[in-house]
Amino acid sequence: MRVIIKRLSNPRVKKRLKIGLSACGGVILIGLTFKLAYDIGYFDARALENEQNAGLLITQPVLTMESAQRIVSGALKEDPTNPQTIVDEIIDNNHKLSIIIIENNKQKKIAWIIDMRLFFKDDLFNDEGYNLTKGIEYQHNIKRGE
Repeated sequence: MRVIIKRLSNPRVKKRLKIGLSACGGVILIGLTFKLAYDIGYFDARALENEQNAGLLITQPVLTMESAQRIVSGALKEDPTNPQTIVDEIIDNNHKLSIIIIENNKQKKIAWIIDMRLFFKDDLFNDEGYNLTKGIEYQHNIKRGE
């Protein structure tokens, strides 16, 4: 212990320790300054983004017959000007899951549009295992063409 204290009391070692500690303190101070500047900029940017989002209109998209026909024609890769499959009726106009009736060769079917862009015409089951397509067909007196 005495040896360490004796070496630390040397003027050269004291000077080197002061320089080293000053350099470490300077690095820490610069790092804290950069961190503080980053946090201020980040929070200002987040506030601006929240302000812009608050200014946007909050509306739910509505499925029209024309937009449903475009979705169906695009999914079935038909000519949009002369489609073979025609949207006959929109049963439930929900922006997450819309139910439509399509007609092709005088045969009607239940189809589903998910998130206003994905077309699905097979059976759809809920989380309890019930066939929702058969229920809608029964409600609207649509015979299955199987």
